[in-house]
Amino acid sequence: MTRALVLFAHGARAQSWAAPFERLRAQSQARLPDVPVRLAFLELMEPRLPAAVDALVGEGVDHVTVVPVFLGQGGHLLRDLPQLADAIRAAHPGLRLELAGAIGEDPQVQAAMTDYCIRALD
Repeated sequence: MTRALVLFAHGARAQSWAAPFERLRAQSQARLPDVPVRLAFLELMEPRLPAAVDALVGEGVDHVTVVPVFLGQGGHLLRDLPQLADAIRAAHPGLRLELAGAIGEDPQVQAAMTDYCIRALD
């Protein structure tokens, strides 16, 4: 089984907005040298999630884990992402597609954000 990791972000009009997400992608890739790590967007930026997964399938990937780099489970993750996932699964019936929860809801991420907020007092 050939696995890949896709970091899924919202997207914005300003190209500079993607810089922290690209750093996260690069850091993840450095820790997973044998696993393709891609960045994909819901809107306003490219590649969109279906295109990113299509490219990975074209490279022989058959198991993709999507990690939403969103702070919470809002409408985009409750409605839009499941619809995108259904369309991707329909387009690639042999693909195993897994969706992680919003990164901001992970207890360790919450702890790191709390630490940052507290350090901001200094």
